[in-house]
Amino acid sequence: MGEIELAATLTIGNREIGDHSPCYVIAEIGHNHQGSLEKARELFREAKLAGAHAVKLQKRDNKGLYTGAAYHRPYDNENSFGATYGEHREFLEFGLSEYRALQAYARELGVDFFSTAFDLASADFLEALDVPAYKIASGDLKSTPLLRHVAGFGKPMILSTGGALLDDVRRAYDAVMPINPRLAILQCTAGYPAAFEELDLRVIATYREQFPDAVIGFSSHDNGIAMPLAAYMLGARIVEKHFTLNRAMKGTDHAFSLEPLGLRKMVRDLERTYKALGDGVKKVYESEKAPIVKMGKSLVIVRDLPAGHVLGPGDVVMKSPGGGLPPYELERVLGRVTLRELYEDDFLSYDVLAEPKAEFARS
Repeated sequence: MGEIELAATLTIGNREIGDHSPCYVIAEIGHNHQGSLEKARELFREAKLAGAHAVKLQKRDNKGLYTGAAYHRPYDNENSFGATYGEHREFLEFGLSEYRALQAYARELGVDFFSTAFDLASADFLEALDVPAYKIASGDLKSTPLLRHVAGFGKPMILSTGGALLDDVRRAYDAVMPINPRLAILQCTAGYPAAFEELDLRVIATYREQFPDAVIGFSSHDNGIAMPLAAYMLGARIVEKHFTLNRAMKGTDHAFSLEPLGLRKMVRDLERTYKALGDGVKKVYESEKAPIVKMGKSLVIVRDLPAGHVLGPGDVVMKSPGGGLPPYELERVLGRVTLRELYEDDFLSYDVLAEPKAEFARS
């Protein structure tokens, strides 16, 4: 893989996101709190302990968001928190008091806290709270009135792009950028969970090329922690991953969410990858010197030789350890004259050799 050209940066809270900073990890809690403020606090705490930089919820003005038929339709299944879809959604929805409490708790923990705005009223609700950033869900990539409305707040915006073509992403980009250039675009596949063969991680590189003024990331709906690392290597600088306390809990998102241990491992591996990439300059580290001497080879004498002996190919061999003349010096020592007696396995050095005889020099 060729070197990735440096791209845009984006600042959320006090963290700059880009190629010269660790991957920004968002723990997507959504409604995995099951309508419980205390459970939400626990999720925030565990996300912070795991190393996430941000926690995120979802905000909906349910009655204004859904048609009457959708709001009142029966919703009888194992993951339901109400007899109708509207009741289910309202049970899970946090209001102003919960948001204020969680905002204060996130500030105490030192983790960024924001939310997905699913509609204009929810966007205004979040702006009144002065959240540091906004997430726009894949389903609203085509909702240009909402995009422009949120862009008008001037806060960082993170767009997911599941279920979209490049033209849809460009339309959203063109709607936001003239108003607010503080933009991140996440490659996403809107399957729950998403199949590995449908993740299309190479789109990340496409986005970096097509949208160089935006920070590119990955919203990971797959099972496991490996794909965010692959996404990071392709240029994703934000990773969003659904997060839960227990994957067996009631709710639609828990099964493909990470538990605390999984999130901790993912953050750890992303941080290690960031450090491991280096700066592209090949160098020798202090930690390598002793092993390389031990494993390396030096030019040594095959047998005892008198002073005045002209070294020939049969007089010199490569043996470990290193630290003496390296084997690439072999052609330069052949033909030189020994200045003193040398013994089997003596390391060669130019201090014990005179200039080569004329016939060797001519050859």
